[in-house]
Amino acid sequence: MKKILFILCLATFSLLIISCSVQNQDNAGKPNGKLYIIGGGDRPTEMVQQLIDLSEVEFGRYIIVLPMSSEDVDTAAYYSMKQFKDLGVSNITWFNFKKDELMEQTKLDSLINAGMIYISGGDQNRFMEIANGTPLVDAIHQAYHKGAIIAGTSAGAAVQSKKMITGNQHLHPDMKGYKTIQPKNIEIAEGLGLIESAIIDQHFIWRERMNRLISVCIENPNELAIGIDESTAILVDNNVATVYGKGQVLVLNATQANIFSSDSLLGAENIRINLYLPGQSFNLKP
Repeated sequence: MKKILFILCLATFSLLIISCSVQNQDNAGKPNGKLYIIGGGDRPTEMVQQLIDLSEVEFGRYIIVLPMSSEDVDTAAYYSMKQFKDLGVSNITWFNFKKDELMEQTKLDSLINAGMIYISGGDQNRFMEIANGTPLVDAIHQAYHKGAIIAGTSAGAAVQSKKMITGNQHLHPDMKGYKTIQPKNIEIAEGLGLIESAIIDQHFIWRERMNRLISVCIENPNELAIGIDESTAILVDNNVATVYGKGQVLVLNATQANIFSSDSLLGAENIRINLYLPGQSFNLKP
């Protein structure tokens, strides 16, 4: 009888070890941090306070601002830090990495251990020209996986997806706004890759960018196309995005769509469209 009980206990213990191992494998590679993706415009005080709370600066952590999207990095850094300092944050600084310059390891290490990395607005192409192919991208990813909040507004939002909308039009380079839905018009480049299952657009409703996002959605049907309005953000925790702020978030899903096109026009049937309000959540897996 004792032998049978011993065998049963051993079998139960073995199953427990296997179960824990499988769970650890499932969680392997999942980031411990969160993404806070702001559509641009003014940041309400409640939004800035939420960022402060998420960054855990009250527990000794710190915030680093990356202002390289801006033409004037000093001004961008000043105003980016001011929004936090006005609410009592002192553990905050900024780094200005430059294209083709050696990146100091001490600064990269500081990024990796930050509570939050905040990427300012400006031009997302300017930021990625500096970051692409450098240890900066790896440092941001390491910080994210270690538990940091990676936040960004406007251009700092656009850079967070793997496929990044540059803001340029191949067919209409001088056109103001997006007046067509045509193939091979919207330029896509490589972003930071913090989100691989979606493509981010910003200033979305305020700047009437629906034509742009529809084009992106149809030509990239395996990813969600997400338009975030001004003074609005999504907080991404693993594969769940929750809307915060004052506006709306529109999500286009063409994974089940029937796509067709001519040489000059894009078309599709059964694109799914959802419009989310503050407090609502959605899954980032198409």
